[in-house]
Amino acid sequence: MTWDPDAYLQFGEERGRAFHDLLARVPAGPDDVRRVVDLGCGPGNLTRQLARRWPGAVVEGVDASAAMVGHAVADGTSERLAFTVADLRTWSPAEPVDVLVSNATLQWVPGHLDLLERLLSAVRPGGWLAFQVPGNFGERSHTAIAELRAAPRWRERLAGLDVEQPCSEEPSVYLDRLVGLGCRADVWETTYLQVLQGPDAVVRWISSTGLRPVLGALDEGERDDFVAEYRALVAPAYPERPWGTVLPYRRIFAVAQRGEDVAA
Repeated sequence: MTWDPDAYLQFGEERGRAFHDLLARVPAGPDDVRRVVDLGCGPGNLTRQLARRWPGAVVEGVDASAAMVGHAVADGTSERLAFTVADLRTWSPAEPVDVLVSNATLQWVPGHLDLLERLLSAVRPGGWLAFQVPGNFGERSHTAIAELRAAPRWRERLAGLDVEQPCSEEPSVYLDRLVGLGCRADVWETTYLQVLQGPDAVVRWISSTGLRPVLGALDEGERDDFVAEYRALVAPAYPERPWGTVLPYRRIFAVAQRGEDVAA
């Protein structure tokens, strides 16, 4: 799957709301933090917020997309801020991390619930793991993708292709797992009513995230057809009003402080 930083940043302010709410619940003070890592940093705009939150820390953004990391690097790096291309499934830090953040990324990692122990092992005892993932896969914006993929034309076309499908767990599942790993954990959910501006707003929003795996598996003409069919399915659920289009946006958050007994 390829990512388009410019398309992703069309709604950068709206996408950033959950990140800021996640960060607000991490209680680590400036004197407690020397190393911060942002796993799945995307175009790096939010990673820079981490450098401002902890001005004495070295901050590293990590993403599997070279395009995203390239965009982040082009916006500037420093002795305190760097960006790296790496897969978070195999990533490991050179030294323990004080705060490990993963914003809207783990849903793309199959079996990510079982990855939490390894991520916590990268955090120093007493340090923090903070992540948020979408919980809106039952929304029409996402069920329409599954419906189209199951339609005869697209089912046959996509058969045998490894098309990524994001997924997440319910808040109680994350809480149970984190507490079971010896953490003090704070888990919650929020549903934002994102008011998107401009024509075809929901299609533009989803085309830069949830639709990308499917669109990346199709050629140009097929992509146009798939998007047109998708638009017809979601338009009734998200009417465009004079003041914008409302997209319900459920997110699941977790902030966990590592205990002493996570396997290193």
